[in-house]
Amino acid sequence: MSYDLAVVIVNYNVSELLKNCLNTVFASTGGVNYKVCVIDNASPDHSVQMVQDQFPQAELIANQDNVGYPAANNQGMFALGVNTADAPRYVLLLNPDTELPADCLAEYVNWMDNNPTVGVVGPRLILPDGSLDLACRRSFPSPKVSMLHMLGLGRMFPNSPVFGRYNMTYLPEDQLTEVDSVVGAFMLVRTSAIDKVGMLDETFWMYGEDLDWAKRIKDAGWKIVYNPIRKVKHVKRASSRQNPKAQFEFYRAMIIFYYRHYRSETSWATHLLVMLGLAVKGGPKLWPELDGRKYQKSSK
Repeated sequence: MSYDLAVVIVNYNVSELLKNCLNTVFASTGGVNYKVCVIDNASPDHSVQMVQDQFPQAELIANQDNVGYPAANNQGMFALGVNTADAPRYVLLLNPDTELPADCLAEYVNWMDNNPTVGVVGPRLILPDGSLDLACRRSFPSPKVSMLHMLGLGRMFPNSPVFGRYNMTYLPEDQLTEVDSVVGAFMLVRTSAIDKVGMLDETFWMYGEDLDWAKRIKDAGWKIVYNPIRKVKHVKRASSRQNPKAQFEFYRAMIIFYYRHYRSETSWATHLLVMLGLAVKGGPKLWPELDGRKYQKSSK
């Protein structure tokens, strides 16, 4: 028998934050029928033991190696039956450094039920200092949008619809808006959209997989919506800043996304500018990845 919502949480070495997150998830109100799967990516702390001891109602996958963010999320979705006849109606990718209001899950599930053309929705993510996590509503990083962002013009002119396009800083925080993507820290996805486009692309290791998923879902005809009806606390980069691969993977993800979705329609002059910008930003370690022809054909 199918259920409402699969909550998938990938954890790496943030036991206390994970505990806070799970406490808020299991305190949810509103009658939503949900299941939770925690995938631990070989944390050196006591995260696995903590989940076993304090949250036996959560399904737990304890990886022996860090398989990366999209692969671990796919493990969780498979474990919760997303690809079966008893699949949930929705999937929530949730980071362990988030904390939810009690009615959050019910609010977004109910909202999605009333908006059947929407494939993905995300909330207003708030950083510990009370400011907006700018990644919670984004445009796709096309060559033009990315170059304007890398030149710092978005920071200089945040209220400009042209220069502020990357993080849509020209819009009020409380405005419900159709966007290109929300962020994987809280990304509620309609399972029927996943059925059309497939799971997360494991070519990515960390970063970019949520943008790629949103692009495939949007290209398949679904809307992506930033809906600020609820605020969700997000510590941000609690896990990634502990991983020395994070910066490299950030720029590698940009290369993959560019080759997947924009290279075929980009002129050689613009292509060379894109490669130059990534070479400077990513440094010598990234240079072997710049010939990204191996990434051009999407693996769904």
